[in-house]
Parts: sequence; structure tokens; C-alpha cells
Amino acid sequence: MQFVDYVKISVKAGDGGRGCVSFRREKYVPRGGPDGGDGGKGGDVVFQATTTLNTLLDHTYHREYRAKQGQHGMGKKMHGKNGDDLLITVPVGTIIKDADTNFILADMDKEGMQFIAAKSGRGGLGNSHFATPTRQAPRFAQPGEQGEERRLILELKLLADVGLIGLPNAGKSTFLSVISSARPRIAEYPFTTLAPVLGVVKLHDFRSFVVADIPGLIEGAHRGIGLGFQFLRHTERTKVLLHLVDISDLSPGDPVENFETICREIGLYNEELLKKPQIVVGTKLDVAGGRERLKKLEQHCAIQGRQFFAVSAVTNTGLKDVLHFLAATLERLKERQKNNS
Repeated sequence: MQFVDYVKISVKAGDGGRGCVSFRREKYVPRGGPDGGDGGKGGDVVFQATTTLNTLLDHTYHREYRAKQGQHGMGKKMHGKNGDDLLITVPVGTIIKDADTNFILADMDKEGMQFIAAKSGRGGLGNSHFATPTRQAPRFAQPGEQGEERRLILELKLLADVGLIGLPNAGKSTFLSVISSARPRIAEYPFTTLAPVLGVVKLHDFRSFVVADIPGLIEGAHRGIGLGFQFLRHTERTKVLLHLVDISDLSPGDPVENFETICREIGLYNEELLKKPQIVVGTKLDVAGGRERLKKLEQHCAIQGRQFFAVSAVTNTGLKDVLHFLAATLERLKERQKNNS
């Protein structure tokens, strides 16, 4: 399935039905008077979050949504039927913005959460409401109100506890495939992962957390180079950032410079991301010849006060220590948030 996390759509709530102009015409009822019924209200456009979806793909094919309008009023004071609401489902984690102002209207971050994006028009009153002692036969009624119409931006930000970040071919997909049941594409060429992939890590002590593999970043990503910053938005919801740095001799460039490149790109995209807990993991420990590079990166992290691990996803070396440290970090963050609230 194609992964889509950004789309523009237009929505239109249903118009209200118009009121009816009608008069009683019954045998033996002289001067029956007005009996026009009211129009029904239109349908609202309602968004609902669901965990059964993980992409906005459906909305790339269906860009315009219209709720049904209310039925017009009828004689004998019969009320028109209300228009049905239009329910639009989106993945949990979708942000709804006004396309004209870029103002955030709703953050659909919980299963079953609903948001009325466009309110319906009210039905018009029939002529029976306008009869007075001096105006006993009104020949007019109210038209129905028009429903709201707006242009919206749907932006999906995946809900994950840990975000895997790093240069292309840093070993993120391999790492995720080993620690979880996720099966991202793995190959020896850059930008193998073209969309974020989620995996659930389950530890033996019944603790679990969600990890997101963010497609590889390169220098200039904040300006749109490479895959650009289109997937960096998915790191905004993560609680912890896990930097994966290739320490093998097969990796081009210095590991410290590679690590700092990613840090710069994240900061240029959103400085708030740098305030998240960050853990550095040197990958491909099983490849011979990377000891000097490993030592250099480890010393750099020690100077900066960052937690550092060295792992091999092929031999499972060091993975258990990383996962238990991540679980403990997430528990501390959860406890801190609970105390602050």
C-alpha cells in the first residue's frame, strides 16, 4: 500500500432545506390558515480517527466531500428530513488544518475521536411561523441556510514512542526488523526505505513500545534535498530519538560528522526536536575494521553527555541493552508527564 501523509481536500456541509408555503384546504375548515412546515437541517462533515488506517491514500483519489442537504418543508406542517452527516475516517495522528490560514483545527490523536470540520445549514421556517393577527395568510417562508465550505489540509504524523533517524544505509531498517516483527525493505543502496515503517517492540517482562523507522536523511534535507523533510514531521510526536550511525569502514565520511549532520538537519527543521532525549547507537559492529571509528564516536558522545551503545543487528550484539534502556527512558518520561499533569 502506498504511504501518503499529506493531502489537501475540500469539504462542504449540507444546506438546510427551505421552509414551505402552504395553506390548509380541508372540507368544513373555512379559512384554514398557513400550515407550511420547516425545512430539515443539512448534514455535518465529521472526521473520525481510527487505528484501522495508517495512510491518507484514500483522500488522494477523493478530494471533494459534500454532506447531504436537508429536505424541504411540506404542507400540513410536516418537517423536512435532516440531511445525514458525512463521516470521514482518518488515521490516528492526523492533524486537520485550514488550508487558507494554516491554523490547526484538530489533532486526531485518539481512537474514535471526532471533529466537525464543516457545520450544516439550518432549515428554513415554514409560513406557519409567520402568521399574526394582522397577517393571517403569509405567503413567504425562510430559505435554508447554506452549509459551511472549507479547504483543509490533512497531515499525518505517526504516533510512535521512538524514532529511528540517521543517514541512508545506517542500518535502521535492519535494526527495526530484528527488534520487532516489522518487515521494511532492506537493500545495499541508499533510500531503500521510502516511507516510515512502524514496529512494536515486545520485551520479555511484558513491556512494549512502538518504534518508527524514518527514511534516511542527508545534508540539506531541511531544504528538500534527497527525500527532504517530508518525513521529519513523524519525529515530532516521538518521545525519544534514536540516532543510528554506521561505524564500519564501509560507511563514507567520519561517524562524528555524520552524526552532527543529522543533528543539524533536525535543528534546522524544528529546534524543539533537539530537546527530546537522544540516544546514539553505533551500528554494524560485526564488520571488521571499525574499532577506531567506534572509539571516536563513543568519545564524542561522552563529551556531549549522550548515552551511547554499539550494536550488531546481524549477531544481536548489544540489542538487549539498547531496548531495556529505551524502555526505562520511556517509563521515566511517562512518570514525569504524570507528575506534571
